[in-house]
Amino acid sequence: MAADSVATLLKTASAMLPILWLLISLGVFRMPADRACVIGLTLSAAIADRIWQMEYGLIGKALAEGAFFAAVPILWVILAAFFTYNISLATGASEQIKRFMSGLSEDRRIQALIIAWGFGGFLESVAGFGTAVAVPAVLLIALGFDAFLAATLCLLSNTVAVAFSVVGIPVTTLAKITDLPAMALATDIVLQLTPFVLVVPFSLVYVLTKSVRAFHGVFATTLAAGVSFGAAQFVMAKYVGPELPAIIGSLASFGAIVLCAKLTPPKRVWRFPHEQGDALPDRPPVRWREQLSAWSPYLLLLVVVLGTSKLVPAANQLLGAVKTSIWFYDGPGAKPLTVEWLLTPGSMVMLTAVAGGLIQGASPRELAGILGKTAVQLRKTAVTVISIVAMAKVLGYSGMVGALAVALAGATGAYYPLVSPAIGALGTFITGSDTSANILFGLLQKQTAQQLGMNEVWLAAANTSGGCIGKLVSPQSIAIVAAAAGLSGREGDLLRTTVWYTAPFLLGVGALVYWFA
Repeated sequence: MAADSVATLLKTASAMLPILWLLISLGVFRMPADRACVIGLTLSAAIADRIWQMEYGLIGKALAEGAFFAAVPILWVILAAFFTYNISLATGASEQIKRFMSGLSEDRRIQALIIAWGFGGFLESVAGFGTAVAVPAVLLIALGFDAFLAATLCLLSNTVAVAFSVVGIPVTTLAKITDLPAMALATDIVLQLTPFVLVVPFSLVYVLTKSVRAFHGVFATTLAAGVSFGAAQFVMAKYVGPELPAIIGSLASFGAIVLCAKLTPPKRVWRFPHEQGDALPDRPPVRWREQLSAWSPYLLLLVVVLGTSKLVPAANQLLGAVKTSIWFYDGPGAKPLTVEWLLTPGSMVMLTAVAGGLIQGASPRELAGILGKTAVQLRKTAVTVISIVAMAKVLGYSGMVGALAVALAGATGAYYPLVSPAIGALGTFITGSDTSANILFGLLQKQTAQQLGMNEVWLAAANTSGGCIGKLVSPQSIAIVAAAAGLSGREGDLLRTTVWYTAPFLLGVGALVYWFA
């Protein structure tokens, strides 16, 4: 009997090896993500074969299913998001957006809220995958912010909107992985993140000014930034679905900040100490026709998402009918992969990117060239995503995830909800993506909840909520913002700075998840 217990323990421990490998290879050895994930995939397949006695054929089918799921919808939406950003660089639209942002307020606190929080949240909701830290950081530096400070502010801001990044892809992916309702997951995620939606804007102002007294004159604006985001996000998640919460939330917050700044501007403009006494710089006039052109991909995306959502049932059902169900895996727990080709977020973003590029003056030939360059730019990302998704499929179908769930339930018992968000944060730290964190650990959270007799939707949602916090210390995010801000070589300094904010956020969300679990 004792020998059987030891064998079971060793078998369960083997299920942890691929995950430990990713943690060590990326976090300690700093191995490139594509190489580390390929090795992790190979390791998981070998363990599934040798230790978990999974048939060769079933391993191959699990890998094929993972590769397809990685391509559609995940890689498709990543390609479309970066394509949109690269078009704006090529057409000069990004410069027009920068001009608009610089003219909204001269107060550095309000600039940080508008660009890092409002605009950063919007970029995360429609593009994601690094654009939400890179673009705002460049804008802040162009306005005169210190590069390290700008990078820190953008990393801190890029948290709560991550849950519904790129038209809700983390939540829709989690729903498919766990076979749980997307609307219920979206609502629970919003409830878990709402306190932090209110806290992050105040944290931004404090990190910028290093003084509580600096809230004087912008307290109402800062509060409005959080309340408007949280309220709009809740309504969208509760009544519409996971595609719109961050889009509408960030737009509502952006509008609230600008409105407060215009109606109740601070009596004393806060500027950096070295700027005191300097004359305020002249700003070039904003030409609205050029602004509409520059913003056209994002405005069109908003229209398309709203027009095809469940708010318009006829359009949603008509476009949703264009779908394909494919069987890859036919072993225990198998189910088909269904792709709604016209409603998948990647198709929406790609359509509006092309339309917006044409409006901005790019020719079809130029757009094709930009698309080709974008595909080449993302080749390593493609290897990483395919490997991590395929690995997650092998871990799930072989029974390794289920074994880990049983072990976690036994080790933590009723206190498991306290650590549930930390597991999601670990996934984002490893992969750099809340979507990938949900692929890695979403099913684990559900199965652990079942073992403990707890609310499986609530604990699966906690994986996404914790993943948002993990974005603060994700090596991928830090590397992207460091490159954009000209801080290459100082990634370690950024990590040491952001880790101080990660711990209290994780403790807070863990306590909230535990309280209501």
